[in-house]
Amino acid sequence: MKAEKISLENAKENKLFYFVANLIIYRESDKRCLILKRSSEEKVHPDKYCVPGGKLEGENFDLKNPTRMNGDVYDFENTLENLLRREVREESGLEVVNDFHYINSVGFVRPDGIPVMMQKFTAKYLSGEVELEQGAFTSHVWVNREEVENYDCIGGIKGEIIKAIDLFDKL
Repeated sequence: MKAEKISLENAKENKLFYFVANLIIYRESDKRCLILKRSSEEKVHPDKYCVPGGKLEGENFDLKNPTRMNGDVYDFENTLENLLRREVREESGLEVVNDFHYINSVGFVRPDGIPVMMQKFTAKYLSGEVELEQGAFTSHVWVNREEVENYDCIGGIKGEIIKAIDLFDKL
């Protein structure tokens, strides 16, 4: 029987969490990655440097527009890739190459008690000028592996930037 709407009604209480994806944008021309400074108003990690990313939302599963039906199951192909491109565009104004490389994953619990599963990827910069999302970010910097050490980043970001640069150096 096909789902009629997106609902948490039948979800098990211990199976609920946010799904977040982040993207390290690598600029091949100078081997630098983009970091964004979070606003002081942010609930989690205010004033820290991060990379673009965001939460998967119910609207990512429009039951009227699945990419295919798999029996009675609605499939939404490229959901993660679409999420990454959308968040990069919203938060930085940039476009990235549609070739994503896995970096790592982190599970954590926010101060408000919400469990989160975060997947981190990297992709090459394609086009655009940085235009920060109003109210969410206050500045940005393109950093190399040495310069990232000079910024107050969310834990793990510095190592992930270095890992992304190393990955593209090998490709």
